Amino acid sequence: MEILQGSQIMSKNTTLAAMIGLALGLTLVYLAACQAEPEPVAEMAKPEEGKQPMTAAHTLKDALEQYVPVRLDYNAGGLSEKERQIVQKLIQAATYIDEIFWRQVYHRNIELREQLSKAGDPAGQDLFQYFLVNYGPFDRLLDDEPFWGTETKPAGANFYPVDLTREEFETWLTEHPEDETDFRSAFTVIRREEGRLVAVPYHTAYEEFLQPAARLLREAAALSDSALLKRYLELRARDLLTDDFFESDMAWMDLADTPIEVVIGPYEVYEDKLFGYKAAYEAFITIRNAEESAKLATYAGFLTEMEDNLPIPDDLKNFNRGASSPLTVVDEVFTAGDTHAGVQTSAFNLPNDERVREAKGSKKVMLKNVMRAKFEKSLTPIALRILEPDLRDDLDFQSYFDHVVLHEISHGLGPGNITRNGKPTTVSAELKELYPPLEECKADIVGVWNCLFLADKGILPQRERKQFTTYLAGIFRSVRFGMGSAHGKGMVIQYNFLKEKGGLVFDPRTRRYGVNFDKIGEAVRELTRHVLLIQAEADYAKAKRFVEKYGRVPVEITATLAELEDIPVDIRPIYVPLR
Repeated sequence: MEILQGSQIMSKNTTLAAMIGLALGLTLVYLAACQAEPEPVAEMAKPEEGKQPMTAAHTLKDALEQYVPVRLDYNAGGLSEKERQIVQKLIQAATYIDEIFWRQVYHRNIELREQLSKAGDPAGQDLFQYFLVNYGPFDRLLDDEPFWGTETKPAGANFYPVDLTREEFETWLTEHPEDETDFRSAFTVIRREEGRLVAVPYHTAYEEFLQPAARLLREAAALSDSALLKRYLELRARDLLTDDFFESDMAWMDLADTPIEVVIGPYEVYEDKLFGYKAAYEAFITIRNAEESAKLATYAGFLTEMEDNLPIPDDLKNFNRGASSPLTVVDEVFTAGDTHAGVQTSAFNLPNDERVREAKGSKKVMLKNVMRAKFEKSLTPIALRILEPDLRDDLDFQSYFDHVVLHEISHGLGPGNITRNGKPTTVSAELKELYPPLEECKADIVGVWNCLFLADKGILPQRERKQFTTYLAGIFRSVRFGMGSAHGKGMVIQYNFLKEKGGLVFDPRTRRYGVNFDKIGEAVRELTRHVLLIQAEADYAKAKRFVEKYGRVPVEITATLAELEDIPVDIRPIYVPLR
């Protein structure tokens, strides 16, 4: 099978050496394009007849300017020479992971990337840049509308056959119950072979990339003087080739107090909009900020109290996700795959395996250099444009930072493993494609709830005005990510619910937004309770009614977003070479 036919398995006639060269060569092409002015190359291939290079929503130049280039500086002064070599090995491994994600997004991605890379004119170079930002020809800020050509992005990305429907998938499992575990696994792709549907394990489908990535992780492990880092890298190298990530995820949870913080593998399921089953590959290479991390260590001691403080019945609370929940602050050096596509990640909360969460909790990693860039380049200009004048002085980076921290902590709170109709299951399995936006909504609103809780405990300062004002501005920053984004839809749900309860207000005369400080606290409590109960019940039909009711973009937000088009939606990271 050939790679351009969307199979993920290379032709037997392609040698491994040639494959590695192709992977790294193309990866370096796009990394260079993301980080510097593109070099003039051959004339760009013309679009197919009847196809347009962009949607009518905006010009290509406007689209590209939505992502402002930002140099991500970091302090590597504390790294030893060996640790610098380890970072370089990890970056090389991440480029292979990146190549896998390119193939997970869309079956024609490699073909189109090669075609568009030949652009010689400025418009063609911009098109190539935007293609790289989005990891394909679909605009992640416009609900995956095509900006090159007219083909619709498959709901299942390239995890399933392009023409597969939900009905066909479920019918197949009804007729072949022995396939259910493999078909619903996060680590298989579904393919057609001789008229049958088959599940292909990731380590088989992506072997040409995983083998060299694993080798580089083993080489990095051999250089490490840290027993914990060495163990994680060795186990993760092994697990990339088996798709059983439990042991290396457990080892990653033990990885603390090391200058290098790294995670690499398949995690988030947001790219799979057909079912929300399949995990996309990603990689974070970061340097730990020991001073900032120490400040956050206090939060971990309040996890049980945060769970107990959730406004739901005690029998629905989850005290079994582990008392340990490491918090660490880092600066980003390099990312790849899912986390590098479109809107950049400010923080992450992993692993997603409920077995690990129940044993050890989850680790929350805050990317401070990314968060600072987003606050300065996007959130602040938005706030100055949309907020009522008397709120603008309340905008506060520390409030933004605290909410992101507690957003990540709150992913680990509330229902996870549940029992439904007498069978053990998980919230994500029951809510399917509704789970990502509801989970992001939950993490956001429970994060606000916990900011208030920690302020009452004296752990955070009492700055309610700043907290709610910055949160309101943050809604508009996230909504601009597009309704195809789980974060964007989750934010619209919050806005509509809180406005309905009187906590958030909009003045149609001035077209400015504000906070009713007399009502916002109770509105936050009510939404927190509502979303947690939906997850606890895991009733798909009820969850769908809730998302359909509150997940629609209101007229005022649509008009406001049009007024913000000159403000960058997000950043385009310029990775700084390790010196």
